[in-house]
Amino acid sequence: MQPTDNYRKYRARNPLQHQLIESFLRTVVRQSRIVHPKSILEAGCGEGFILERLYKANIGEKLVGIDFSDRAIALAKKERPHLDIRKGDIYNIPFKDNSFDLVICCEVLEHLERPENALSELARVSKSYVILSVPNEPFFMIANFLRGKNLTRFGNDIEHINHWSGDAFEKFVGQKFSVFTRKHPFPWTILVGEKRT
Repeated sequence: MQPTDNYRKYRARNPLQHQLIESFLRTVVRQSRIVHPKSILEAGCGEGFILERLYKANIGEKLVGIDFSDRAIALAKKERPHLDIRKGDIYNIPFKDNSFDLVICCEVLEHLERPENALSELARVSKSYVILSVPNEPFFMIANFLRGKNLTRFGNDIEHINHWSGDAFEKFVGQKFSVFTRKHPFPWTILVGEKRT
């Protein structure tokens, strides 16, 4: 089966890229542990790399992932059959209100034409907390440009249609959540927020 771009990124052999991904994953795992979730949903889980880390760290009793990509889901089911990964649309998440203690959405919102609608859905299915991440701009584009990636677009990924600095992303997420932790494992912004009542 042909790997996705996301799969190739997480399996990169480049030592620097591997270190960046490891730092990102460790940060997500640490922040997840802090909120002590029993149930976790990852929206836009791709091939399940984050869910696998949470599973191995014994974080959560119920772990569910949804993704829109059939290819990503097939790869996830092949490599991680022990995980519950399903087809799902972030604009219409197939769960009831307040279904999960923690909802995770990493490296998804920058791709969406309607990120506000997605944020509302993430808030709807979250009982308490979210962990959300996006590239930290302009550092993400600068890093791409300096390593010779996407030069004609000044380092901007062709699939990224939203660009947030750390402050701008915190303001965006603050529409639905009270942000209490902000981390910057280069080149990302990771926010932990509590659902506004």
